[in-house]
Amino acid sequence: MSSANTIKLLRRARRKARVKGDVRGTSLRPRLAVFRSLKNIYAQIIDDSTGRTLASAGTLGKSLRSSTSNGGNIKAAAVIGKQIAQRAIEKGIQQVAFDRAGYRYHGRIKALADAAREGGLKF
Repeated sequence: MSSANTIKLLRRARRKARVKGDVRGTSLRPRLAVFRSLKNIYAQIIDDSTGRTLASAGTLGKSLRSSTSNGGNIKAAAVIGKQIAQRAIEKGIQQVAFDRAGYRYHGRIKALADAAREGGLKF
């Protein structure tokens, strides 16, 4: 691994550790955790008190895989944001704590968050 990649990963780990204590999911306000790779993006709604995933969506899901050619762009992130909001509201979840996992709040992460807000979730 190159030194630039190592530095990038270390910075993300520091950001993630800094907010880890503040962002916890409860049964009243579960955590919306986001993970992005180069080709895909995933979102989960997690109740940390029981350790259960309540809802999830990702670009590799059956419903989205055929409709988008690229799962690693802003359009796909917005679709995942709407999808996770819809699945959360179906389960009676209205408020979540947004866990961006150390990623900077721009680009795909911002698109997912904005789409989830438009879908009815409150952060």
